[in-house]
Parts: sequence; structure tokens; C-alpha cells
Amino acid sequence: MIPTSEPKPPSQSRLRQIDGRHNPALKTLRNAFAHAELTEDGCCAIEGVRIVEEAIRSGLRFRAVFFRRSAENQAERILPQIGAHVETLLLPDRLFDAAVPSETPQGVAALVRLKQFSLADVLERVPVGPIVVVAGLQDPGNLGTILRSAEAFGCAGVVLGEGTVSPFNTKVIRASAGSAFRLPVVVAKNAGGIEAISAKFHTHGVRMIATSSHKGTPIDQAKLAPPAAVFIGSEGSGVPRSLLAQVDETIAIPHSLHVESLNAGVAASIVLYEAARQRHSQA
Repeated sequence: MIPTSEPKPPSQSRLRQIDGRHNPALKTLRNAFAHAELTEDGCCAIEGVRIVEEAIRSGLRFRAVFFRRSAENQAERILPQIGAHVETLLLPDRLFDAAVPSETPQGVAALVRLKQFSLADVLERVPVGPIVVVAGLQDPGNLGTILRSAEAFGCAGVVLGEGTVSPFNTKVIRASAGSAFRLPVVVAKNAGGIEAISAKFHTHGVRMIATSSHKGTPIDQAKLAPPAAVFIGSEGSGVPRSLLAQVDETIAIPHSLHVESLNAGVAASIVLYEAARQRHSQA
């Protein structure tokens, strides 16, 4: 009797094997990772089992899912969770590794369509909690932490000013632990720039509050109740002077003078926690 190979599990039979680097979907994934930007149809490139499952849990629509051949077993875990219409591709290890930014790939990546938000969407939510405005922050881990804390402490949304790292950077998405998929995020240059946004804040009665390393109202004395917008700058230079001139109040987190400044992600998290504490105490 001639031995026959065992049939593949139903989920793995969906996989289409790709052996060339010029496959259109693979080129799109590679470019989206390389440029940290959305594709023409609004898709973001993501990588890793946990992040892909966070996208599923967040209700995002998938355009394509890519598996590394040596990690094909991940398909049994992922494919039952996504729709049958989603393109699913199996890549040789070398092609997968060349497309993703991780030095130690987990073997799964995807193109997902992010929810798009406008400044009007964020302003509608301002009674819920403060708006976070991030100005000139380049560290992706810090921005990811801010997004995660913004969701955790009930913020209305996040506005990213000029010079800030892209929210579609894979390190930002990983550090946000999925919050980047759910939280309203607006890129300032797509909404007329930070100056236009600041003018709209004043029009809507939103108090503009900036954080500072040592100068300003101590955080426990500041009024952070909505409607408010909290401006977070970079560790090196803080909030730009042009924005500081427009804010209604500057607040400071008291800390040892031996420490020049707090990590931007930590500072933002402390401010957002205090804002949430004040809202809950007044409820």
C-alpha cells in the first residue's frame, strides 16, 4: 500500500504559498512597515501574535495575514478568528524576515484597516475626559505608553503634533498594547496643523494645559476636569514655546531636583491618572 500524506487542517488549507518577493500584498506590507504609514486603502502593518489578536479583539477588518513557513502552526490559532474572505499567505522564512522590522519575528504579520477619526470626533467626546496633545515626541515607546494610558484613564482622544513619531510605527503599536486600535487618534497636519487645532480648542471652551518639569501649578492643585486638553512635549525640550504661549495653565509634577525631567510616557500617565481621579471624585 502506498502511504498517503495526512490532509492539512481546514484552517491551514486556506494558506496560499508565496515564493516571490514581488507579490503585491507582500510589497504593500513591506512598504507600510518601512515608511510607518497607512496604505492607500487605509491599512496599517502590524506584527506579532498578541498584536494581531488585539486587532481581532478590537473589531478591525483584515486585508491580509502573512505567516512565516517555520511558524505555520500559528495559523491554527489565528485563522479561525478571522473571516474567510481575508487573504492568507504563507511565506518562506527569508521573505517574511525581510518584510517585517522585528529582529526576532514571531511568524505572523497582517494588514489591518484602522478606524479613522477626525478632530470633530475627539471634540464630541471631550466631556468624557481630557484630550491629549503630543508635541514633538520622537520616542515610539513613549508614544505607545501615552496611548495606552490615555485609553486606560478615559481620555477623549489623542492629537499628534508636528515632529511626533508616526502612530503607525510598529514600536508605537506594540507599546500601546492595542490601544492604538481603539483610541481616537488625530494627526495634526491632517486637521489643519496644531495652530488651527488650538484655535478650535478655544472656540469649544477647551482649557489648554501644558506640563512642565519643575515650574507651574503642582498637579494636585491643578483643575484637570473636562473640557481640557493636556499638552505633552518631548523629554529634551518639553512643550514648544509657541504652544506654551497659548495655554491657559502650566502644571508640574513635583519630584526630586536631582532628576531633570520625567520620562514623557510616565509624566503623561501621572497627569492622566490625576485627571481621572478628579473626575471620579466629583461624580
